[in-house]
Formats: sequence, structure tokens, C-alpha cells
Amino acid sequence: MSKKYQHPDRRPAVITGASSGIGAETARVLAAAGHPVALGARRVDALEELAAAIRAGGGEAVAHALDVTDDDAVDEFAAKATADLGDIEVVVSNAGLVAPGATIEVTSARFAREIDLNLVGAHRIVRTFVPAMVERRRGDIVFVSSDVAVRPRPFMSAYSAGKWGLEGMANALQMELEGTGVRASIVRPGPTWSGMGTDWDDGDAAFVLDQWVRFGLARHPHFLKARAHADAIATIVGAPRGVHLSLLDVNPEAPVEERS
Repeated sequence: MSKKYQHPDRRPAVITGASSGIGAETARVLAAAGHPVALGARRVDALEELAAAIRAGGGEAVAHALDVTDDDAVDEFAAKATADLGDIEVVVSNAGLVAPGATIEVTSARFAREIDLNLVGAHRIVRTFVPAMVERRRGDIVFVSSDVAVRPRPFMSAYSAGKWGLEGMANALQMELEGTGVRASIVRPGPTWSGMGTDWDDGDAAFVLDQWVRFGLARHPHFLKARAHADAIATIVGAPRGVHLSLLDVNPEAPVEERS
């Protein structure tokens, strides 16, 4: 058996939605911290490029296709990641989808697709990876949520509903896992520059942002970079045994006001 399967300090990590944004940055940060990383997303070309960059920097990384809306695809990805890296010690559930639209206008099928990816997809990841963690009595699963879970955004109701549900599931899971040695945690990003929303029509994006301002949901112009959330995730999984960072709510600091 390879030494990589035996060393107690080796903590292989899986990151879903790793092809861009928070997922890609989390892969870089965890790899730099010494975690072998398995990258999963639908855009395999972007994953391969990131994995190659991590390896070039001295890290250990593999990339495999992953569609969290497909049970078989999740199982296949998990089998490949485990075969490559050994028992998975850390899972970052980050895959997400958001599209603009009025609640009364979007089709129920589109609404359901967002819920399936953002909420049910996270459950597929839990069901696939966490039972083995419980059996080994150690592990971390981190859910990347959004501040829409506590401050819902207009014209993004499916995303808001999915993240509300995600945090409900994660909080229930935290209670169920208590005493197992497995920690379930939430990172809740505030406004952030990331890959999500970059495929929106410019007019739709401007309209939605105006509605954020209208309802006081964009109090200042600062947005975070993805690195802030990657660092938060690294802090959670790097906490010593006996410490559970159950929720980190990460928001951009407002511009410093000049004194009059």
C-alpha cells in the first residue's frame, strides 16, 4: 500500500465547482497548505489547467469531471478521487448556479434546476463522502453558502431559496454529526467578485444590482475577492481537533470614511 494512504497528517481534499471563482481559489489555498486536492466541475479543461498550475507549484492535484446533479457522476468522481489520493478527509461543497429572473416569470423547471444544483447537489456530495468520514471518526465538510440565506435578493429567488435550504440542511447535519469526529461547517460569502453571474446579460445584471441598492442590500461599493473565502475555508479545516468553526460569515469591509 502506498505511503500516501497511511500518513496520519495527509488530508486529501475534494473541491466541487473548482473550475473558477471561490472553488478554484480554494483549491490553490488548500494545495499550498499541503492538502492533496481533487478538483471537480463540468468544465474539465479549466480544471486540468488549474491542476497543472498547482502541480507546477509543488502541490498535488488531480482533476475529474463532476456534475453534482447526477448521482452516477458524483459516485464516479468520488471513486476516481479516492483512487488517486486515498481516503478523502476534507470536502468543500461549492458548486453553484444563479440566474436572474422574476419569480412569477421563471419557469418551474428552471427554478427546480437551480434548487437541484445548489441544494440537492450538496446532499449528493454529503451522501457520497460523509458516511466514510463517520466510519473513520474524522473529517471536514464545508458548505459554501451565501448571504442570500439571511438577506434574500430580489430577482434571484431560486438561488435564495436554495441557499436557505442549504444552511438548513447543514445545521441539521451539524447536530446529527455531533460526537462522530466529523465537522460540518458553513462559509457564508457576502458580495464577491467571482465567476458566478458573468454569463448574465449586461442589462439584466445592472437591473438586479439596482434592485439590491433599492432594498438596501448593497450598502457600499466594495466587493470581496474569492481569496477571502478560500482563506476562511482553510481556517475552518485547519482548526485543531476539539475546535469546530461552525459558521464564518465573510463580508467586504466598507470604504473608510474621511473625517470631516
